[in-house]
Amino acid sequence: MVTFRRVIRKKSTEEFSCFPYIIGLLNCLLFTWYGLPVVSYKWENFPLVTVNGVGIVLELSYVLIYFWYASAKGKVKVAMTAIPVLLVFSIIAAVSAFAFHDNHHRKLLVGSIGLGVSVTMYGSPLIVMKKVIQTKSVEFMPLPLSMCSFLATVLWLIYGLLIRDIFVAGPSAVGTPLGILQLVLYCKYRKGSVVEDPSKGDLEKGNLEKVEMEIGKVEMNVTNHMNGHS
Repeated sequence: MVTFRRVIRKKSTEEFSCFPYIIGLLNCLLFTWYGLPVVSYKWENFPLVTVNGVGIVLELSYVLIYFWYASAKGKVKVAMTAIPVLLVFSIIAAVSAFAFHDNHHRKLLVGSIGLGVSVTMYGSPLIVMKKVIQTKSVEFMPLPLSMCSFLATVLWLIYGLLIRDIFVAGPSAVGTPLGILQLVLYCKYRKGSVVEDPSKGDLEKGNLEKVEMEIGKVEMNVTNHMNGHS
């Protein structure tokens, strides 16, 4: 939200990228569909629907705000990324609903694709970690963001194990070691020189808020699951 307040205030997307939000939208769409009774058995995955349903609204809002303030060239890039993503989701939803006639195979299809998308999202910090090693500086990997990312993946892993769902726990099984690696790198290079850049600071705040929102989602899921078994 910090990032988009800056975009609205400056009426420009500057150097910010919309790609993470479009992929985040796809991820939320897939897991909302995964949790609906069409794919899952009845409402066994209702928390996924509520949490990712909110995620769809937020991610879509971010994409629309970005599109509104983007340059003409930026608008084309957003459209060329978002339209194929929405088409892919539509095809997945149609195939899972009409080509398969039982929940097991529908969950297998949607869950496998959702797993791949989520792993891609969790694997993106590898680019940042490579930069940290090259520059020997944690300028692009602040401790609060690394800590929140690690906590979010651990919570998703716990929730996935609680409901015994590999498609929920799987991505976090990849994300948790990556989170640990980020913290190790931070400890090793924390004394490296850091060049301050206000725009980068705003970007980091925006990323941090996004991760904190994910943590809130997982905490809600875990609480709902535990209450359902109390």
